Amino acid sequence: MLLVAVCALAVLSPLVAGRWSAALLVNRWRHAGLIWATLALQVVATEVPLPGALAPVLHVGTYVVALAFLWFNRHVAGALVVAAGAASNGITIALNGGVLPAAPGAVAAAGLDHGDGFANSAVVADPLLPWLGDVFAWPAPLPLANTFSVGDVLIALGVVVAAWTGTRRLGEGPPPPAEQAARATGDADTSGSATPGAPTATA
Repeated sequence: MLLVAVCALAVLSPLVAGRWSAALLVNRWRHAGLIWATLALQVVATEVPLPGALAPVLHVGTYVVALAFLWFNRHVAGALVVAAGAASNGITIALNGGVLPAAPGAVAAAGLDHGDGFANSAVVADPLLPWLGDVFAWPAPLPLANTFSVGDVLIALGVVVAAWTGTRRLGEGPPPPAEQAARATGDADTSGSATPGAPTATA
């Protein structure tokens, strides 16, 4: 929930400058169903009692689906930064049996008790790539106290980039349809409009 809250604040952050995340919020996302599939898999993996190793496998699967979504939408500003963070978390989770390893000190600082059920992040004996796990803490008694990783930081930074790229003043409508179409195909230049004869952006 901590990362979700941070990303939500990032999307809303342009409001402090009297702007809104027009390009992000009205973007024509490619294969949008993949992100809903990611969220559904996360809920099932972490909230539904599952037999054997099914929960860890589903947990890894959520990152595969999320990375596919980000690849299809790599033209969106910040998407590749989010993808780098997701890849960091996903690879580390896959190498540690479906769990993101957490530093004991970070878990203690956040006041977490993972119990006996499946936890998407937990203290792991002899973890691989431990520095890419949940080594940081948003400590208790702060709201949403939790641990977080380098990958989570990259995800949040990518959302900030996406939120602030293509903002418009409050009261202004969304970008014109032609500009939205250009962004959807990755052909918009840095000013948000296509320039005849200019090289198109590629990812």
